Amino acid sequence: MALAMCPLCTDEDDVDLVERLPDGRKRVVCRRCDYSWEHGEPGVAANEKVASAALLHQRFPKPEDVESDVRERAEMLKAEFLADVRRHPDPKVAPYWAKYQEIFDADGLPHADPTELKAFANDPTGVYSGIMTEFNKAWNANPEQGASDVRQVIEYLLRGTEPSLENRLTDLIRGRFSFSMPGFKEALLSKVLSVVYPERFLTIVTYDQKAIMAKAVYGLALPKPDSVNWTIGRLIVWSNDLLTELTGDGFVDRPHAGEFLWWAKDQP
Repeated sequence: MALAMCPLCTDEDDVDLVERLPDGRKRVVCRRCDYSWEHGEPGVAANEKVASAALLHQRFPKPEDVESDVRERAEMLKAEFLADVRRHPDPKVAPYWAKYQEIFDADGLPHADPTELKAFANDPTGVYSGIMTEFNKAWNANPEQGASDVRQVIEYLLRGTEPSLENRLTDLIRGRFSFSMPGFKEALLSKVLSVVYPERFLTIVTYDQKAIMAKAVYGLALPKPDSVNWTIGRLIVWSNDLLTELTGDGFVDRPHAGEFLWWAKDQP
């Protein structure tokens, strides 16, 4: 039987006992990632002690990890982008999103027109979420049920009883509810956040896309979801906040900063 499982890299083969503590716990260390922790509870045998979200967040890449020359190049690209008047936000986006901010409001969502809900999933105004084949197939099979499920998904995402947005995202992406809607997963959930909270969320709708941009623009290697014991919801939010901090001020809103990243990643 394994001594313990590392709460950071989920490895149990490379965990070594460092010492037995007076209160009955064990100090152990993972040889793979060098993380050490106290295993068990004082006075009782216990399963592994799960690392807190705060501890995990500390190990996520930070703005100060960007090399100085890479940061300088990114700032030069930002200046070039902002100086180009063609890069200003599309004037059609703001009123379109204002409409959906009202639709997704706590008072508006229960009465939202089903045609508006389906249109949101397919309309690329402001942010492209990909081809919605799975979503449209599920919706068309039972439009009434589809509208009900979408309302519940959006309500839980924005105002669910679970206090952590990261956990709410994970719950919905993993389909843990009877109202989980096929095709209304990471991309569309991220789109909802970028529309409702444009002061915080970028128009980059998957974690994989954010990882590509973090590497291409800032030289940061974000962890692969299947290689760490971090939920997909945490990775989505933390990578968004990291790129938000890195892009900084000067943009009209976060979607505008997202446009910069889409452009900057392809620059030589």
